[in-house]
Amino acid sequence: MTVGEVSKNLPWVEKYRPSKLEDLISHDDIIKTINQFMKENQLPHLLFYGPPGTGKTSTILACARQMYTPQQFNSMVLELNASDDRGIGIVRGQILSFASTRTIFKAGPKLIILDEADAMTNDAQNALRRIIEKYTENVRFCIICNYLGKIIPALQSRCTRFRFAPLQQTQIIPRLKEVAAAEGVKMSEDGVKALLALSGGDMRKVLNTLQSTWLAYRDVTEDNVYTCVGHPLRSDISNILNWLLNENDFAMCFKHIQDLKIAKGLALGDILTEIHTIIQRVKLPPEVLVTLLIKMADAEARLASGCSERIELAALIAAFQVARDQVKIDPADT
Repeated sequence: MTVGEVSKNLPWVEKYRPSKLEDLISHDDIIKTINQFMKENQLPHLLFYGPPGTGKTSTILACARQMYTPQQFNSMVLELNASDDRGIGIVRGQILSFASTRTIFKAGPKLIILDEADAMTNDAQNALRRIIEKYTENVRFCIICNYLGKIIPALQSRCTRFRFAPLQQTQIIPRLKEVAAAEGVKMSEDGVKALLALSGGDMRKVLNTLQSTWLAYRDVTEDNVYTCVGHPLRSDISNILNWLLNENDFAMCFKHIQDLKIAKGLALGDILTEIHTIIQRVKLPPEVLVTLLIKMADAEARLASGCSERIELAALIAAFQVARDQVKIDPADT
């Protein structure tokens, strides 16, 4: 298999992963700071934290490629992911031996990248404390995690922390259009909005959804994007909300929603999430809206703990019936 064929078969997330710091699309202040560290040859131990798909791993790999030549990379960089065993044995063995040995090829420090470090046990993190202190002359650590609270305070205090926030839509759109143009993908405006709405600031999710939709339908439109990921269509949610607000017969309302759920294969949890977003735009008295949101939250919590969807759908309809009894809702407001 040739290099071109390998590149062709790669998921777009990997195919278009930035290889240089200047190719990264966000967190300019963080990248500028790290660039300055490297320029001054004063790179500290780093701790990157934030939601998935925000560029943490891409940033440190781009730094590593900038610091080392391709020939030096394997001998100077040790990358361990959550899929690798990183218990106390590996910390005292593989990490310790890598950190304690110097290389004859390059005078600067080595780099150890611990990705998904919040999956490491407390014992392993405690064993890491001493290694970080003892071998600072030889090695720099970059600890990457989603949840800062799962990293012990002793490790946090030894690193310079950087928070990677979810990406802004204005940052995602140019890269999304660049990838679409490179792959010859046609996207409608509502398709782009649907991708952004589903992503929640996660660039990886945007590209994965784009590739899946393109492979399944060739046209990236709003309906195709939502159908591809099994998300309720906006028209379906509008119909459900209309029945909840305006259908006087409880049994008929239940039948309409249940039939739509079965026909489209919708999950009540997704319906609740979408209704929660839209219901706040309906003109309701604050006390009625608060009561309704509390009941919807209770229904969602019961669903998460394994309750029947039929029972929780009935509870959702009942909550709207009570809200309508509290205040007469004008259909024009919806």
